This record gives sequence, structure tokens and C-alpha cells, in this order.
Amino acid sequence: MDIVFEPEPQPDTRSAILEGLLAYNDARTGGQFGPPRSIAIALKDPATGKAVGGLTARISYSRMYVELLFIPEHLRGQRLGEQVMAEAERIAREAGCTGIWLDSYSFQAPSFYEKLGFVPFGDIPDYPPGHRRVFLHKSLV
Repeated sequence: MDIVFEPEPQPDTRSAILEGLLAYNDARTGGQFGPPRSIAIALKDPATGKAVGGLTARISYSRMYVELLFIPEHLRGQRLGEQVMAEAERIAREAGCTGIWLDSYSFQAPSFYEKLGFVPFGDIPDYPPGHRRVFLHKSLV
């Protein structure tokens, strides 16, 4: 086998890795979970219909992983972040998830998530240098 660096993964490379990993995981978890699925909760400008922020997440193996959450600066302080996270929690519960997890840099919003009931379960110090990457989880059971 050749080991080949791809600075941008080729679609067939990513597909081979993902399909292989999903098949392996499915065999080890007894096939009781469906394939991972991605969702988005968009904040759309009513005048243009274009997304200006929101949340993306992935649901798999009884958990939701919040990948990205962004509220534009001019919309902060209006509780939109709380509303988007509440909608994510509703969707997670509806999907049968037992928890939600995410990560946030120390200069972003770990305290925001803690106010919503998330509990830190780990961090990577000095990532990026001078800061931390914090991992948080909220149980839904």
C-alpha cells in the first residue's frame, strides 16, 4: 500500500474512510444506531432569506455533537444563542439522543454553555497558544 498525502481530501478518499469506519462501528454496536446525520438550524435575514448564522450539528450514537454555532455580533444579546441551542436540544430529544456535546475555545463561550447546563469534561491547554479548548456535555436523561 502507498501512503499518499492529500492536502485536500479527495471525495473518493473521504468516502472510503467514512464508509469503512461506519461499517466497522455498525458491526461493533450491533447495528442499533442509524447512520450519522447532519443538521443545521439557520438564522436567516427576513429581508434577503440568506443565512447569517446559526448552528450545525451531527447526530450519531445517541448523542448530538454541535460542530459550529455562530451568532453575528449585531444580533448578540437578544437571546438568539439560547433559542438556537434550545431548538438543537429539542431536535436531539426528538431524535432519541441522551446527550449533547460540543467544544469551545476559552475565548469563545464556555460560560454561555455552562449557563445552559453543559458541564466541562476535558480541555486541551494552550490550544491555541495562550488559550484552552474546552469540551462540554449536557445530559438529556
